[in-house]
Amino acid sequence: MSEAEKNKNNPLHGIKLKDILDDLVKHYGWKGLAKRIDIRCFSFEPSINSSLKFLRKTPWAMAKVGELYIEMIGKK
Repeated sequence: MSEAEKNKNNPLHGIKLKDILDDLVKHYGWKGLAKRIDIRCFSFEPSINSSLKFLRKTPWAMAKVGELYIEMIGKK
């Protein structure tokens, strides 16, 4: 199975993590994001850069961010 076939049903394919995080912060704000996903980088001195660094190293947190983003774009 080619990489394109694996990703054809993935709504996050081709979207940069930074763009996803930017959209989530614009929509929910840092406090709202921290309420929905309880991770320190969203609740204690949050920044895009620190969040990106943490998410890239933490697959379970990245998965939660992806799920929340899919939920958010589904409601738009």
